[in-house]
Amino acid sequence: MQILRTKKTTADDFQESGLRRCLSAMDLTLLGIGAIIGTGIFVLTGIAAATQAGPAVIISFVIAGFACAFAALSYAELASSVGGCGSAYGYSYAAFGELAAWIIGWDLILEYGLSVAAVANGWSGYFNNALTAIGLPLPDYLTRAPELGGIINLPAAGIVMVLMILLIIGVKESARLNSIMVFIKVMTIAVFVSVAMFNINPANWHPFMPFGWFDHTTDGKPIGIFAAASIVFFAYVGFDAVSTATEEARNPKKDVPIGIVAALVFCTLIYIVVAGLLTAVVPYTELNVSSPVAHALQLLGLNWASALVATGVITGLTTVMLVLYYALTRIIFAMSRDGLLSPWFSTVNPKTQTPVRVIILCGFLIASVAGFVPLSELAELVNIGTLFAFVLVCVGVIILRITEPDMHRPFKAPANPVLPTLGALCCGALMVFLPATTWYRFTIWLGIGLIVYFLYSVRHSKLAKTEEAQTNEV
Repeated sequence: MQILRTKKTTADDFQESGLRRCLSAMDLTLLGIGAIIGTGIFVLTGIAAATQAGPAVIISFVIAGFACAFAALSYAELASSVGGCGSAYGYSYAAFGELAAWIIGWDLILEYGLSVAAVANGWSGYFNNALTAIGLPLPDYLTRAPELGGIINLPAAGIVMVLMILLIIGVKESARLNSIMVFIKVMTIAVFVSVAMFNINPANWHPFMPFGWFDHTTDGKPIGIFAAASIVFFAYVGFDAVSTATEEARNPKKDVPIGIVAALVFCTLIYIVVAGLLTAVVPYTELNVSSPVAHALQLLGLNWASALVATGVITGLTTVMLVLYYALTRIIFAMSRDGLLSPWFSTVNPKTQTPVRVIILCGFLIASVAGFVPLSELAELVNIGTLFAFVLVCVGVIILRITEPDMHRPFKAPANPVLPTLGALCCGALMVFLPATTWYRFTIWLGIGLIVYFLYSVRHSKLAKTEEAQTNEV
C-alpha cells in the first residue's frame, strides 16, 4: 500500500528549505514569459502552417491555448495550496500517492531535460545564421548531430554549459538576466508586428484550411488543425515551470498563481497575433523553414528587420532554455528531498543557495543530448510528457477538492469540476494526435522509471520511513 500513500499538505510546505526567497510576482510572470515565448513562435509556427494547418494554424494555437488555460487554472490552485518546488510531481504526491508522483516526476525530468536540448538545437541554427551574416560561419560538421551528417552540434552544447554556470551563480541573478532578455524578446516581436501590419495580403489566407480539421498523409503522418495543435502545443511548454519556483517566491500563495495565469494570457495573445500576421504576409507554403519569422521578412525584402528579429530570437530562445533548465533542477531537488532519488541531489550550496550538484550533472547530460540528437525527435517527446503532466494536475484538483475539502486554498480554479475536467479532456485529446513512435518512446521511458522506483525509491522514501516510525511508536 506504500505506493498509494499520499503526502499530506501542511504549513511546512511553504517554509524555508535553504533556497533563497527572492522572486516577486513580476519576476514569476517574466519567468513564465521567458519560458513560453521561444521555439513555438519563432520556429514551430511556420513549420505547422506549411505542413499541417495552413493559415488555420491560428485556430491550432487557440485550441492549444484553451487546453493550457484550463490546466493553468488547476496549476494555480495547487501552487497556492500544496506548495513545494516539485510542480506537478508534488501535486500528484498529495492527490494520487507516491507511485503516481514518481511517474509524473520521472515524466517531468524527460519533459524539461529534452525541452532544453530541443530549444538549444533551434538556438544553434539562429546563432550560426548570425555568424554566417558576419562572414564567420561554422562548418556543418560542428552544427549538426551525427544522424544529420555532422560530428556534434557544438553551439547547442555550448549554450547549455553557459546557462549551467549562470544557474550556479544564483536564482536572483538568473531572474534579473531573464527579465532583460524577455524585454528584448518582446521588443523583437513588436518590430515584426509593426512591420507585418503594413504588408498584409488577404490572398495568402486562401485557402484558409487547406488540410482540414484532421487527416493523414499517404505515409500515415497526421495533418490538419488538430494535429497542428498537438505540435504547436510545444509553444506553451514552460508556464508550468513557474510552479517550480514556489520555494523561491517571496509570497508563494499569492504570487505563483499570478505568475502562471498572467504569463499564459499574455503569451497566448502574442501567439495568435504573430501566427495571423505571419501567414498573411507570405504564402504558408513558404514557411517550412527553421526561422519562419526572419524568413518572412526576408521574402518581403526587409533584410534590416529580418536581421533585427534574428538577433532578438537568439535572446528569446536563451530565456526559454534558462527557465526550463532551472525547472528541471528544482524537480530533481524535490524528488531527492523526498527520498525518491539519492540525497546527493538535494544538497544546497551554502554560498550560492542553489543545488549546484544537480545543476552541473543536468548541464553535462543536456549538453550531450543537444549536441548529438536532432530537433525533430526531441519536440514530440516533450509534448507528450507535458500533456501527461497537465492531465494529472487537472484530475488532481478534482480529487483534492474531495479528499481535502478543508485545505486552505488562497486561489481556487473556477467552475470546479467542469474546468479541470475540460482541461484533462483537452490535453488527453491532444495526446491522441501525436505519432505512434512518440508513444512507444514515452512508454519505454516510463518503463525505465518504474524499474528505478522499485529498485531504489520504494526502499528510501522518506514518507514511508516517517509512517513506519509513527507506527512503531504506537
